[in-house]
Amino acid sequence: MNAKEYEESFMNELIAKNPGEKEFHQAVQEVVESVAPYVVESPQLMKMKVLERIVEPERVIMFRVPWVNDAGEVMINKGYRIQMNSAIGPYKGGVRFHSSVNLSILKFLAFEQTFKNSLTTLPMGGGKGGSNFDPKGKSDMEIMRFCQSFITELFRHIGADTDVPAGDIGVGGREVAYMFGQYKRLSNEFTGTFTGKGIAFGGSLMRPEATGYGACYFGESMLATLGDSYKGKKVCISGSGNVAQFAAKKCLELGAEVLTMSDSNGYIFDPDGINSEKLQYIFQLKNVLRGRIREYVTKYPAAKYVAGERPWGEVCDIAMPCATQNELNGEQAATLLANGCKCVVEGANMPTTPEAIAAFQKAKILYSPGKASNAGGVATSGLEMSQNSMRIGWSSEEVDARLHGIMSNIHAMCVKYGTESDGYINYVKGANIAGFMKVADAMLAQGIV
Repeated sequence: MNAKEYEESFMNELIAKNPGEKEFHQAVQEVVESVAPYVVESPQLMKMKVLERIVEPERVIMFRVPWVNDAGEVMINKGYRIQMNSAIGPYKGGVRFHSSVNLSILKFLAFEQTFKNSLTTLPMGGGKGGSNFDPKGKSDMEIMRFCQSFITELFRHIGADTDVPAGDIGVGGREVAYMFGQYKRLSNEFTGTFTGKGIAFGGSLMRPEATGYGACYFGESMLATLGDSYKGKKVCISGSGNVAQFAAKKCLELGAEVLTMSDSNGYIFDPDGINSEKLQYIFQLKNVLRGRIREYVTKYPAAKYVAGERPWGEVCDIAMPCATQNELNGEQAATLLANGCKCVVEGANMPTTPEAIAAFQKAKILYSPGKASNAGGVATSGLEMSQNSMRIGWSSEEVDARLHGIMSNIHAMCVKYGTESDGYINYVKGANIAGFMKVADAMLAQGIV
């Protein structure tokens, strides 16, 4: 059996076993395309069915989450935790609260997380969880009651050496604190079971900044392969949450000009650039006032707001999709390329569709998948776990230096496994193979478990 035949047979079987889970199929397809040649050349990987085991979660936990809103009504949501792979460490991955959450999305995220965590070289397995609960428009008390109910079921399945959740879309410091508080109450122990905690109770400095900063550090390394940098570049960023905010901040520090940010309703374009003062307003708008990005143009009328669209029609040198999955499609990729974009750095999880990835790679521009370039968040979560285990705290400078080092190492591994015969660096291939090999070796060593 050759690699193509193996890939087709593998995907047909996966789709038959997991019908309707298109996001999960997409994530697996991307990895299988890269690693199939290595698998078919290894009798041991084939015999022990390592890839077949990797795509099957070790455990899927599904439960109801009943809670009471401020009007006294009983509300019911779905709760999930996908414990995908623990070959190299305890399950590690975020919790997402969003109306779009379903089994397919969480399985894709947990699958991606397995390889992302492997790339960091830290001892962390892959997991992901969440609920179709949407915190938008809810009071603090409603969010607290929901988080407490969510953890009342989940607490028995997690722990500092078992499964360590963190934040994700819809889950920031407030939600993590509520969940950690309930976990501590039910388990009667104070351990590093959550990351992204407040500094006062075991959190790590630089954790909020880590994903956005890490993406820029990875982008720096990519540009350096061409003797280039962020300095003087026009950057389009999607999203306006945690990742996008700090990606924008680091872009400014690196000398770039940030032109756009967005949310689920539309995007803003500021022809004068979003400088530090304007970015500080966005921090206030999104984190304190919990407003919408369209309010930016009221404060800065020189900017425009485009409803219902992503910012990929604007002219830029660097695109950083930092919002959500499948937000940049083939048509938008063609527009970016026609407008002279030379580098795409993913800050979100799988934000680029397969058609768009193919277009970027055909054009031979720099393109990095999220499992490599947005690994800074989970890397710093791993550093928080280390600090919790040792009962110490590192300075911002020390955490930032470690983060920068980890992102440089991930880039080096992508170059090692992804450089093609013509010198083009296929970061997708490099990240997939590097992440897969470590997990596969651990699974072979541990037997059929």
